[in-house]
Amino acid sequence: MSALMRLYQAANALEANLLKGMLQAEGFDIQLRGENLAGAAGELPLSVQQVDLFIVEKDYQDALRLLSRYEGNGKTEWFCHQCGEKNGSNFELCWQCGQPKSE
Repeated sequence: MSALMRLYQAANALEANLLKGMLQAEGFDIQLRGENLAGAAGELPLSVQQVDLFIVEKDYQDALRLLSRYEGNGKTEWFCHQCGEKNGSNFELCWQCGQPKSE
């Protein structure tokens, strides 16, 4: 059996399960650790409430590439080439005129 490696430390169980679903859809087997600590959230520091995603060593690099795209979202705004409006990176269409984002 391959060794498990920590792939990512999610801020909470919601983010962890979102990423787990995304990675499983791509064929990766993901294990979560720390997910059950949320029940004690009021008594534990935020750093303890984080949930770790683990993956087998052979899939680590491929899964890391997918996560780097996830982490890159939300960091780059873009300007519409039709109307010039500034849009957040999570928009695929300009919120002002509906023009698709150009690559």
